[in-house]
Amino acid sequence: MKTRRIGFILIGGFALMSAASAVEPLRAANLLAGKQLYDLVFLSTGSAHERSSVGAAFDTVPFDQAGEHFDRMFVIAGGDPLAFRDARLNAYLRRLAALGITLGGVSGGAAILHQAGLLQARRFTIHWQHFDALLARDSEALMERKLFVIDRDRFTCAGGSAPLDMMHALIAAEHGATLARKVSDWFIHTELRSAEGSQRLDVTAKYGIHHPALVAMIRLMEDHIADPMNLDQLSRLSAIGERQLERLCRKHLGQSAMQFYRQMRLEKARELLVQTALPAQYVALATGFPNSTHFSRAFRNMFGKTPGQVRTVGLPAAQITSASSLHQYVDD
Repeated sequence: MKTRRIGFILIGGFALMSAASAVEPLRAANLLAGKQLYDLVFLSTGSAHERSSVGAAFDTVPFDQAGEHFDRMFVIAGGDPLAFRDARLNAYLRRLAALGITLGGVSGGAAILHQAGLLQARRFTIHWQHFDALLARDSEALMERKLFVIDRDRFTCAGGSAPLDMMHALIAAEHGATLARKVSDWFIHTELRSAEGSQRLDVTAKYGIHHPALVAMIRLMEDHIADPMNLDQLSRLSAIGERQLERLCRKHLGQSAMQFYRQMRLEKARELLVQTALPAQYVALATGFPNSTHFSRAFRNMFGKTPGQVRTVGLPAAQITSASSLHQYVDD
């Protein structure tokens, strides 16, 4: 049986948990099979060591010295992958794709594949933290809020523990369900999740509510941050009258439906400002505020600070200065 050569391109600051969840199942498959099914190679963008978000380092080979003899290549990225730029890496990934090598993205890795133009006409997923920011840049992207997505020769997953589930599916497809189950048992990962699983805590657990109409309403709101629905749409799709929905919101959420909706959108805006270098006007669009002045006023009323003040406090200086470089990518 052929040994498959699997590469992992580690982008500086990658999440250690995401990397381990992607790598360890393949190592365990080798161990439990008693032979080398997978040859694992760690690559970097230039150094002999690449550090994770907690400082732990992997010994790596610069990708431009690693050659192109791979069966599959994954990009693992954390932090703000939408601000990452490396034209040489993009060219390398395109060469691999042209050779028919399967490509994958873990956590924010899909953003780098997308930037390289390698997810066109491909369904994919990305960590929920980056979902709305990427959608604001490319409304045509075929993103799905799933744990993992396998679309022909593209494998993407949300990061965290989601790679365990994606690798289970990969091992099962290549070496059978029995070995895949043994690998999952090895990691005491007994509650296997399908690709359709949610990336985030269920609405019921998150908000402590159980009324089906409220649960339906909040799910609709979460799915329509950039294109907000009105009260009539929310009530109709939640199968309840407007007045009854409002009474439930005030009773269980302490505010009206539209106040709760605006709060949700503004909290998402603050998250994007702090965790990404996406320009403020695109943050506004990504959270359903087509007018920047309206967005700034609503933001200040809720948080007591302007979007610019929140960004200055929340983002490292290097990421703030890199924001201007995003305009070309955003406007393309």
